Parts: sequence; C-alpha cells; structure tokens
Amino acid sequence: MKNNKPPYLLGLLCLIPLIGAFVGLGLIFYGIFRYKDRKLVIIGSIGLIITVAVYSFVFYNLKYGKNATNGFAKISQTELNSLVKSIEFYKLQKGTYPDSLEQLRESDKMVLIYDPLLTRKMDNNIKTTFEYKKIGEKYTLFSVGIDGIPNTADDIYPIVSDKDSIKFGLIKK
Repeated sequence: MKNNKPPYLLGLLCLIPLIGAFVGLGLIFYGIFRYKDRKLVIIGSIGLIITVAVYSFVFYNLKYGKNATNGFAKISQTELNSLVKSIEFYKLQKGTYPDSLEQLRESDKMVLIYDPLLTRKMDNNIKTTFEYKKIGEKYTLFSVGIDGIPNTADDIYPIVSDKDSIKFGLIKK
C-alpha cells in the first residue's frame, strides 16, 4: 500500500537555518508536483523565509552591530601590533622600510595588511588596508577606527612599549 500522506513533519527541519532552506525548497516542489498540497507549499515557504531572515540578521549585525564592531576593533589592534613586527623585519632584510604595505606581501604572503574594521563592511569602493606612510627612515601606521575616517579620535594605533619604540621607526601618536 502506497503512503499518500504529505511529509508534514519534515517541516520541523525548516526551523534550522540553511538546512531549512533546502528542505523548504524540497517541500515546495513536493507540495506542487507530487502531493498537490497547499499546506506543504506553505511549510516549505516558511522554511525559506526563516533561513533568509536569520542570515539577513547575521550579516546586518556583522556590518552594523555595535558588538561586532567592537570585536573587529580588537582584532584590528592585534593585527596592527603584528604588522609592526613585519615592517621591522622587512627593514632588517631590505635595509629600508617598505614604500607601501603591499611590498610586505612580496616577501611574506601571509602578512595581513587589511584592516578588519573596513573589510567587514564588504564595500568594494573603499580602501581596506591599514593606513601606512613611510616618512624618511620612519613610518606611521594605524587603523581608521570605527568611523572609517583617518586622523580622527577613534583611530587605532599599534601598542609598542616606549622602551621598544626607540628601536623602531614607528612614529607614535
């Protein structure tokens, strides 16, 4: 005997984001083509809507949320501190500071020169590297901070002890 009852219980999987989208899509097709059941189509549609809503919220929060922004600011601080070491190592190897951060990537492909605060916005129209400028035998390095505008109060600078900064070419703010 063939079971002609639509698989409504599969609709519970629609509550799980991403998986729910695929199950929802399957339920929509089953509801339209196999069972000709409006309830199954509605349950599948709800599964798709739940996935879209959850991921929209996550991406919106990642781009504009205060907690996410503060977290990325901490990551930027850590990356800046590491970048100072890479710049100083470059000088040891080449005898001079790089003209741009991109030059660091020629000798070390793993060096991170992109500011996490800017790359999280996923905007192709803005510069996403840290701010770097070689000034003679010294240099400046900083993140533009949360507002994304250089030379404002929220800019993030590398943390280097005063004892070590004498040895380095970093111009501290």
